[in-house]
Amino acid sequence: MAFRNIIIESPANLSVRRSQLIVKTDTEHSVPVEDISAIMLENRQSVITAAALSFLGQSGCALFVCDEKHLPCAVLTPYANHSRELYVLRSQLDASEPLKKRLWQSIVKAKVNNQAQCLRLNGMDDEAERLELMAERVKSGDSENVEATAAQKYFSVLFGKGFARGEEDGRNAALNYGYAILRGSMARYLAVYGFTSAFGLHHRNTLNSFNLADDLMEPFRPVVDMMVTRYVNKEDELTPETKRMLFNCMNLDILSGGQHHSVAYAAERLVQSLSRSFGSGEPKLLLPQLVELKQHSYE
Repeated sequence: MAFRNIIIESPANLSVRRSQLIVKTDTEHSVPVEDISAIMLENRQSVITAAALSFLGQSGCALFVCDEKHLPCAVLTPYANHSRELYVLRSQLDASEPLKKRLWQSIVKAKVNNQAQCLRLNGMDDEAERLELMAERVKSGDSENVEATAAQKYFSVLFGKGFARGEEDGRNAALNYGYAILRGSMARYLAVYGFTSAFGLHHRNTLNSFNLADDLMEPFRPVVDMMVTRYVNKEDELTPETKRMLFNCMNLDILSGGQHHSVAYAAERLVQSLSRSFGSGEPKLLLPQLVELKQHSYE
């Protein structure tokens, strides 16, 4: 049974040899095609042969490509039986409104608690406690819009009074860039696990193809917030060095299900838990918990 989801992030040449997917970068790697469920070609300099595309299609593998913003923009799906995508789509469309509201409640509570933890890790204990109390009051569907109220208080404390999202500010530019990395990564994981990202839990903009990615990235935002408050000033420009630092947010440490994982893997685990939640009808999301900024160790 296919179980691997592969994301190609560096320039690579892909081909198939003796039923193995061959990925050539600085080195050569091979993966049995029968093990591959989906491939995400994120790097636009990558090259894949027509023979490989044909073989992957015949083997029931879906292949996604990304645009210049690292967001999935097209997919090659096999004509052969590949039921997971239809199953996941049905589970999305069949999910009840009460379930989606409870899932959004869980996400908002996790986001506000992570914002509180961000403040606490920056020595703002009193303000953090106030946000934690707000998180406890989040109701199903966040009917009282605690998310927006908490965000207003949070940013004014974290970056100081007078700071406003959307203004010309080096910190805002860095936040936007970091959030785009989170959004693109979440969209890729949703795609490789068969979700249709346009169908969100809370975000439902008909002009937005990534509503579900916008839902699931929310509790990860404080990772970027903490990076920006530590390393970026109001007067700073978005330099290549700052971009590289922010791009590394996916490799930082975070708690997921009580275990230390990279942000990237925690995002993947959240997507997996969403699939289980849709299947069971119970909100059992593996939501991240913010920890001190530290490069994740993959050993």
